Amino acid sequence: MTPPCSGYSRAEALCKEYRQTKGPGSTAKPSEQLFFLKLGGLIKNTLEKCQRENGFIYFHKVPAEAPDLELKASYGLAEPIAFELPPLSEQCTPEVYATFDLTKGAKNDKAKPKEAEVKPVKEPDLKPQKDTGCVIS
Repeated sequence: MTPPCSGYSRAEALCKEYRQTKGPGSTAKPSEQLFFLKLGGLIKNTLEKCQRENGFIYFHKVPAEAPDLELKASYGLAEPIAFELPPLSEQCTPEVYATFDLTKGAKNDKAKPKEAEVKPVKEPDLKPQKDTGCVIS
């Protein structure tokens, strides 16, 4: 029996014992009080819920020894393809490269861009109507 249930069953036994005693408080029946009746169901439901949820968490038992892993996976991984340079074209020969004149190549026309003249913007002289300097127009 688990600790919450054992405490509740002990309380039930004490309630039955209290009902059998003789004296001025013998008409009281603590085991039939609403609090005591609800407490039993609450403890039982909470305990079942915890055991059920823990059963979901620990569904698979942990093996004592680690299983051997597959060294070469046969699923889920793509095998890398080695990079190979494409074959040279038959037109690419040393004689063809020698015919290129690199001195006639494109010149760097964008050496220094010319700065455009910035015209000053005329600002009107407005006196602020308030101390903040804000103008509502």
